[in-house]
Amino acid sequence: MTWLADTRTSYDTVAGGYADLVRDSLSGQPYLRAALALFADLVHAAGGGPVADVGCGPGHVTAHLQALGVDAFGIDLSPAMIDIARRDHPGLRFEVGSMTDLPLPDTSVAALLAFWSLIHVPDEAIPTVLGHFHRVLHPGGPLLIGFHVGDRTQLKTEGYGGHPMHVHVHRRRPEQLADRLRDAGFVVTGQLLLDLDQPSPGAVLIAHR
Repeated sequence: MTWLADTRTSYDTVAGGYADLVRDSLSGQPYLRAALALFADLVHAAGGGPVADVGCGPGHVTAHLQALGVDAFGIDLSPAMIDIARRDHPGLRFEVGSMTDLPLPDTSVAALLAFWSLIHVPDEAIPTVLGHFHRVLHPGGPLLIGFHVGDRTQLKTEGYGGHPMHVHVHRRRPEQLADRLRDAGFVVTGQLLLDLDQPSPGAVLIAHR
């Protein structure tokens, strides 16, 4: 799939600049920290277990979850991102993999996080991705998805230090993604809208298998 190859190459190219940009980003985002704390509470309430951060990038959110007492590990399409994650967080587990063919056994994770990592996945591939999320989760396990809100897709050709990229950024309405989750067999249990008066608002959806 061309979009997968483009996404991998783009994030390999910008990995260093992107990691520098997001390394301490959660410190200035109290609502996202609250959403992650709620997610960690749901994991603990369900009895704990391994938690997959799918599309983990340089691992800053994986490490944040670990600090909240969650047994988190990261998976990312970009080998360069995984190299940085392993360097910056040597005590955690990171591996290269695609959410379109998630390299995890059935019902092997207690919870799953996709933190702004579906934004480059085209609409036609979303059912495949959500199907893998459903497959690998324990019954009843929580899923948290963060994403850009909107109705348009934009081609991103440069970013994170001025490096070239070629990725499409898909903005979606929460109700549309919630319907996709239900179609994949999830029960949607929560929604948080963010930065509603900003040019690029965001949202978090929480669902359970």
